[in-house]
Amino acid sequence: MALMAADEIHRRLEEVEGWERSGNSIRKRFKLDDFVGAVRFVDSLVEPAEEMGHHPDLEVSWNTVTVKLSTHSEGGLTEADFDLAGRIDALA
Repeated sequence: MALMAADEIHRRLEEVEGWERSGNSIRKRFKLDDFVGAVRFVDSLVEPAEEMGHHPDLEVSWNTVTVKLSTHSEGGLTEADFDLAGRIDALA
């Protein structure tokens, strides 16, 4: 999968609300009701990530889950990152 150019990344970020660029990745913080909600949200990410063979970096802190996406094998952002971001947003 090909790396995206900066202008394409900027355009795609406008399509996924709340995601921001962070170096060679995009990230978003999701606020849940409590720790249990945060862990259940993380669990809901397993199926789409496995289906796509594309796995996010995750950070859980009580009621907040930070999701970070990058195509590590390509060294940056690809279409897969934005596709998974959209699927994750649909679960939130």
